[in-house]
Amino acid sequence: MYNPIANWPAVSDWKEVAGVATDSHDRVFVFSRGPRPLMVYEPDGTFVAEWDASMFVRPHGITVGPDDCVYCTDDMGHTVRKFSPDGKLLFTLGTHGQPSDTGATSIDFRTIKYAGPPFHYPTNLAVAPNGNLYVTDGYGNARVHVFAPDGTRLFSWGEPGTGPGQFHVPHGIAIDRAGTVFVADRENSRVQLFTPKGEFVSEWTDLARPSQVFIDRDGKFFVAELGYRAGMWPGTTAPTPDATGGRVSVFDAKRNLIARWGGGANPTAPGDFFAPHDICTDSRGNVYVAEVTWSAGGSRGLVPADCHALQKFTRGPVTP
Repeated sequence: MYNPIANWPAVSDWKEVAGVATDSHDRVFVFSRGPRPLMVYEPDGTFVAEWDASMFVRPHGITVGPDDCVYCTDDMGHTVRKFSPDGKLLFTLGTHGQPSDTGATSIDFRTIKYAGPPFHYPTNLAVAPNGNLYVTDGYGNARVHVFAPDGTRLFSWGEPGTGPGQFHVPHGIAIDRAGTVFVADRENSRVQLFTPKGEFVSEWTDLARPSQVFIDRDGKFFVAELGYRAGMWPGTTAPTPDATGGRVSVFDAKRNLIARWGGGANPTAPGDFFAPHDICTDSRGNVYVAEVTWSAGGSRGLVPADCHALQKFTRGPVTP
């Protein structure tokens, strides 16, 4: 059972939160769209630091590696940047402001004509056990790109489509201890599994537009699902009239569903969701869920402007 912690953090300054990640000290890195894009908090919600994030066009994904280095994906800047734990820029993947050639004419994945090199609206990054970097790319491409720890590009795979190894918005990514790569293929409503070399293994299909996958230290899988009531592309419809809204699903290491909550019936209520976009846990088992409430529908009045954009959940009952 996961319960929301009210008013976490007590002080915030964002329109919507695209990404959230925790480091080895359980500090929480909030990557948001607003005047203060990268803020750091203690687990109790105490504000710690704000990083200079003026170089980002639109924050999208954030990952903290095992060495506490921080990787920030800027989808509209077409780059991924690596920072030291104290915020020093170490290197940049991609060329700022220069999308690769995929024939795409907008952020709508349906305009992609062919797969291309890095990057065209990249989305997220995962660090493999051997230190290699796997980047999903994204809205204007349909690939996973793999880089060595120093940023040297190694190989890529994927193309537009619905078959094995094809993608319609590879949006999130995680890698387990064995090196298996889990890609949240959002608009195909599935998670695809690959070998470290990009060979298709299998897929999970009982999901509703998964945005991100997170694997905790116990091997449980946490999936943030956008659902079918937010961020729908023009001209698309839900598969059924009662299709779920945003939710979170948790699976054990054997792929058994062990928890699921949300669904969007009351998206502004604590514990429910409108537009889950990213998810992570800390060493204590707490869960953080980021939501792009503004761009997914708040800008059109589907939810009020003050709808929660980041929620923290704890296991078991919450002490008043």
